[in-house]
Amino acid sequence: MFEIKKLFVSARSLTIEMPDGGLYNTKKPYQLVLNGSDIGTADTVVHSIYGLWPDTAYTLKVFDGSREMGRLCFCTEKESFTLNVRKFGAVGDGVHDDTAAIQAAINCCPKDGRVLIPAGDYHVLPIFLKSHVRIELQKGATLLLETDRTKFPILPGMIRSTDETCDLNLGSWEGNPLDMFAAFISGNNVEDVVIFGEGVLDGQGDKADWWQNVKVRRGAWRPRMFFINGCDNVTVQGVTFRNSPAWNLQPYFSKNLKFLNIKVTAPSNSPNTDGFDPESCTGILLAGAHFSLGDDCIAIKSGKLYMGATYKTPTSEMEVSHCLMENGHGGMTCGSEMAGGVNKVYLHDCVMRNTDRGLRIKTRRGRGEQGVIDDIVFDNVLMEHVGTPYVVNCLYFCDPDGRTEYVQSREKQVVDERTPRIGRITFRNVQATDVTCAGYFLGLPEQPIEQVEMEHVTITCAPDAKPMVPAMANGVPNVTRKGLVAINVNKIVMKNVNIIGQDGVKLECENVGEVEE
Repeated sequence: MFEIKKLFVSARSLTIEMPDGGLYNTKKPYQLVLNGSDIGTADTVVHSIYGLWPDTAYTLKVFDGSREMGRLCFCTEKESFTLNVRKFGAVGDGVHDDTAAIQAAINCCPKDGRVLIPAGDYHVLPIFLKSHVRIELQKGATLLLETDRTKFPILPGMIRSTDETCDLNLGSWEGNPLDMFAAFISGNNVEDVVIFGEGVLDGQGDKADWWQNVKVRRGAWRPRMFFINGCDNVTVQGVTFRNSPAWNLQPYFSKNLKFLNIKVTAPSNSPNTDGFDPESCTGILLAGAHFSLGDDCIAIKSGKLYMGATYKTPTSEMEVSHCLMENGHGGMTCGSEMAGGVNKVYLHDCVMRNTDRGLRIKTRRGRGEQGVIDDIVFDNVLMEHVGTPYVVNCLYFCDPDGRTEYVQSREKQVVDERTPRIGRITFRNVQATDVTCAGYFLGLPEQPIEQVEMEHVTITCAPDAKPMVPAMANGVPNVTRKGLVAINVNKIVMKNVNIIGQDGVKLECENVGEVEE
């Protein structure tokens, strides 16, 4: 028996958590019965149900054979109206431009109404959200993003007020307020929005020129799949995002967000197709997501230089649970654009498979005194074929000045307003198999990493491990079958830590203040 947890309920859908001890998948498939009717099986810990009726009482029972494992009683929300985009002129043949019809339905939708996008292929330009609206992409519905960038609107990076007392920041690119093409789905200062369903948003990055000359700005910087700015109480449930032109989901200066049962896919060689990049946000739940893409699965950010120093807004109070991260550069990354800080992040019950790194923290001199990364916890995580499970790198050589003497020097520099700080990083109940390097912690000599705590951790090196550079900083060598490396760390706590198959010592230290075992 287990207690079914309700993560989210709308007028038409439900997301639950079935904590049977599984990570992403449940330990076995379970049969679901809703109000006495069999509705199929579930094999993921976080599972969503669609096709519900508004303002209705339901009882959900979960069975293992004939044995009832748990039940949940709930009531769906009320719904005012349903606006079918077909009645607004959407054709859904994949050729006709359906942007105006879908946008008209959204703009006309009353509070607590539903915009329904039924099965079909809808060719569209960027869509803009409106407060108090629910948008359902039903099973079989695919929105196909226009491939011609000249047809896209541009969101300016920064506009000065007429009295020059404040800024209006609409566009962003890699932590800076820069002009960007509008995202596939954009929201600006909206609240109480739900996007849900079993449909697909296809950015068609593989059919456009977005993945060519990616470091060159052409008209504006590349669009995201989903970008919300200054928003509150937004939920994305069940939707599949694929082939993004750039980053996939980027909540920006927003709060109270839920992303449930989403799927984010892109070819492994697609550039900058990060899965989930919250920037200067607070109150985030990411549960039951599946990532398989060409860059970091999760990349937590808070601005670069100007944005961090000016707005001083960290990304904080973020929970990641029961997610599967595959084929990306990092499972979860903090930085490198984190000049506003990152704190209170709890990742638990997740699987990382075939990623270059597991937890990856990237910062450098110049990120500034607001750039504090603290209280990051990994708990109950399985990593398979992850090159280096743990990387904390305070000498990351990004940006045009990334290889300068100031950034890369291994000598102590003055601690001033340019100096970032790494606080406490915790790993508990983590198993990592087939790794190349057990972990690499590289702090600043003038501002060492405060504490790395590892408890009940088992790391097994791959017998045929291929050489890799564990941290992208000057002077870090290729390694193979390496144990833990700690440089410039105040304290390392190791309780029941087993490293198997490494060549050499279990823990290699340089300028480490204290090791507690």
